[in-house]
Amino acid sequence: MEPFMKEDRQGPSSFILKAWNEESTGITAGFSGRGGGVGAAPYDSLNLALHVGDNPEDVIANRKLVAESLGFSLEDWTCAEQVHGSDIAVIGPTERGRGNIDRQSAIQDTDGLLTNTPGVLLTSYYADCVPLYFWDPVNQAVGLAHAGWKGTVAGIASRMAEKMAEEFGSRAKDIRAAIGPSIGQCCYEVDEKVMLKVRDLGLPAPGNESDTDLFYTDKKNGKFMLNLKEINRHIMIKAGILTDHIECTSWCTSCRNELFFSYRKDGGTTGRMASWIGVRKR
Repeated sequence: MEPFMKEDRQGPSSFILKAWNEESTGITAGFSGRGGGVGAAPYDSLNLALHVGDNPEDVIANRKLVAESLGFSLEDWTCAEQVHGSDIAVIGPTERGRGNIDRQSAIQDTDGLLTNTPGVLLTSYYADCVPLYFWDPVNQAVGLAHAGWKGTVAGIASRMAEKMAEEFGSRAKDIRAAIGPSIGQCCYEVDEKVMLKVRDLGLPAPGNESDTDLFYTDKKNGKFMLNLKEINRHIMIKAGILTDHIECTSWCTSCRNELFFSYRKDGGTTGRMASWIGVRKR
């Protein structure tokens, strides 16, 4: 069953991580779509990133729309300047709101964010890369990781589990994880340069075709179709997160270009969706 359910309502387009958004959890988690905002082409209409050349006033207005639709404020919106790396920052009350209206105040050179502070809305930005979500219901800590192919092979998924253990005492077996809308194996073609890094992860060898096809397929022309979602799922499991604690989307941002921005489908000039997660104030 698809874990990210499209909200059928007026306002900013959103895909809610249904199992985590029950009132009893105190958690909000999800992913924005491309519609229901104020922006103009080629960023129409719910671009949430400041680095793509869009009108900053439109971006800030869109962030305010999304935050308020979740019961948060623009002052709670907290984000980083992503660099396709694996560095992770812990967000406390003093970091709340960094990057909400400008890039300069964002957490610099960071692709993972963690918090256990209620009222902080963690966000990160995508137009094909993989959003990873983490929630420890025992210690009520939450996190986001931005995983393009570089972040994936750098092991940001396992580093998040390790950082949660260090900072909050989280046990891998207690952590819930989710893999959100991103480009699928159906649309993500890479070359041998990328595959050299992917093979270093120790995925099943090509001789075991049934397992190999789960992670990538060889087009026999020096190109490969890569499944970043399944690779990140594999890394999570190796980090000790239980298989039945991992939700994985079926949405492909390239296939469903009417719903999502896609860097590849849109030819490089496009907006960005946001992932979000936060602990609600009681």
